Amino acid sequence: MSRIASIEISHHRLPLDPPFKASWDGRPRRHFDATIVRVRDDEGREGIGSGDLMKGFEGHEDLFVGQDPRHLERHYEVLSHINFHYGRCWPLDLALWDLSGKITGEPVWRMLGGRADRVRLYASSGVLREPSAMADQAERYIEEGFPAMKVRFSSSSGGRVGWRDDVKALEAIRARVGDRLELMVDCNQGWRMPWDTTLPWTFKDALSVARELERLSIYWMEEPLFRSDRKGMKALKESTSVRIAGGEMTRELYEFRDLIEERVLDVIQPDVALVGGITGCRRLAYQAREAGVTFTPHSWTNGIGVLANAQLTAGCGDAPFLEYPYDNPEWSEARRDYPMIAPVQHRDGWLELGEAAGLGITLDEERLKATRI
Repeated sequence: MSRIASIEISHHRLPLDPPFKASWDGRPRRHFDATIVRVRDDEGREGIGSGDLMKGFEGHEDLFVGQDPRHLERHYEVLSHINFHYGRCWPLDLALWDLSGKITGEPVWRMLGGRADRVRLYASSGVLREPSAMADQAERYIEEGFPAMKVRFSSSSGGRVGWRDDVKALEAIRARVGDRLELMVDCNQGWRMPWDTTLPWTFKDALSVARELERLSIYWMEEPLFRSDRKGMKALKESTSVRIAGGEMTRELYEFRDLIEERVLDVIQPDVALVGGITGCRRLAYQAREAGVTFTPHSWTNGIGVLANAQLTAGCGDAPFLEYPYDNPEWSEARRDYPMIAPVQHRDGWLELGEAAGLGITLDEERLKATRI
């Protein structure tokens, strides 16, 4: 019987030159950090995960070492307690699924139920560009086979002047590509960077934006109100034909349960690297389906997080599209996936997961040595 022998956590930093100017952050990002979690068993196999910093995990290794790595529900319970007392340590859950897949010789998507071995993607942009440049980017996405694109609105701390300027970018895209591309909008109102103290939109701000998005046939509007305003989001959902999406930074599974049961959102967006891991988020996939709520994970992390969310979505979800962070040149696949020997790459807007055991990750050990903090 396989037993967990060790857990190793390392932190890495890739300098970004030119910097990445994220729409949700007024400060240009001059580096990209990644935390790598490795779980080894007593037969030398290694499971890999990535995501949050694993703050608070140190000192809890003994709760896992000596256990069977395949006892995923047991490990989930322990991680949920650590999450309550300390930080988000869900990358360990991803590593345990990867190791379990390597022990059984199965890809995670099949271990989760085998619903599909690939997922349809939407190109998730991150940079605020002038309207004509946004339209150029949309055309490039179409040429690469993507069926949908997410456009970022500026947070209060940077980028365009306000939402009316953001709407102009959408209008330019629609004028250029017509209905050849589904468009989503991330309103960036659900949370703020620590230094950004500007208030989010009010309900009537969001409703005004929704009216403009209806005119432009937008598929969903994401995070249109502050995360605590559940009544406002439900009222907005009932006031517009545009789908309301959210939940990417939600910390607890029971919060998602309430969002689903109360029909607050049309689309929930948990990220396995940030809430519940694969073990917890598969519960949400089933709950959402029973309630008629769309389940499609947030995945703005590195390629390890993209693959983990894709394995879950393919295995037991039924998402129309999965987020694929990709906005050349500032957010290339090579930058996003620098811990890996080769970046995750789509094929005509699809991510094909194949038969590789576990999550399908191969780390670039030389790159990780060079970028270790």
